[in-house]
Amino acid sequence: MSPHTLEAYLADVAQFAAIEWKGAPPPYRWDAVGDADAAMYLTALAKGGAGATTVRRKLSAMRTLYRFLRREELAKSNPFSALRGPRKPNTLPKTISADDMKRFLARPHAAFMSGRLTAYQYRRDSAMFEFLYSTGCRISEALSVRWGEIDFARGTVVVTGKGSKDRLVILGEPAVDALTSLRLEAGALDPAKAADGQLVFLGDGGKPLPARFVERRMKRYLEETGLPTDLSPHKLRHSFATHMLDTGADLRSVQEMLGHASLSTTQIYTHVSVERLKDEYAKFHPRR
Repeated sequence: MSPHTLEAYLADVAQFAAIEWKGAPPPYRWDAVGDADAAMYLTALAKGGAGATTVRRKLSAMRTLYRFLRREELAKSNPFSALRGPRKPNTLPKTISADDMKRFLARPHAAFMSGRLTAYQYRRDSAMFEFLYSTGCRISEALSVRWGEIDFARGTVVVTGKGSKDRLVILGEPAVDALTSLRLEAGALDPAKAADGQLVFLGDGGKPLPARFVERRMKRYLEETGLPTDLSPHKLRHSFATHMLDTGADLRSVQEMLGHASLSTTQIYTHVSVERLKDEYAKFHPRR
């Protein structure tokens, strides 16, 4: 599993321990947890306002833990095996329209022209968001890319996704141009920042850029563009997939570019496209 998943599962197990043993220090009697304890944990999550997706992940973490405990003969049963989480809401992913995306991607330049950003900050932010939208990558995938992994001539880059699986993604011309400009700017400041083994996206001090920074910067640009500020960098991935399918891309090709293990995961974006078609139908058909 990815480091992010491991971190989330560890936090879920720690939360259960805090509730079950009321803050007492370890070691814990994992073998003493019964079906009633597991059910009470589910109730506590519901009372705490946890969403369906969160509850399902936490139950998955506990089931996984107890499968391990049984395999190691540290527990005789899995008290979470019979529990079922709440049904996931059938919601469609939020996206940014192609026109709004164009306006959003222009914001770093406007911020630079107003004097709010240095040349390096402008080039970095512009390249960062162009990269995310052009490739459909997850934010963690983008922030781990190094200069030597980008083939500027072919417009491709190899990223490492979930399960440490590598895949090839495509860079559009605007993304290639933005990355080229960023590398030149970074090299002018410090040649080491543009070396093949260096991360592409760095903070002002030369340290790896955290995902939180990207989220905050995106919210600022969204606000300046007049777009909803609850959109996250992951919505650029949603928008990439939806726009590709809207303009006729093959579903399996989009699946491969997104790095989805199952085609059913990618198919949700076809639903987004259908909803947009229905909206257009409702606006213009004479017998709507």
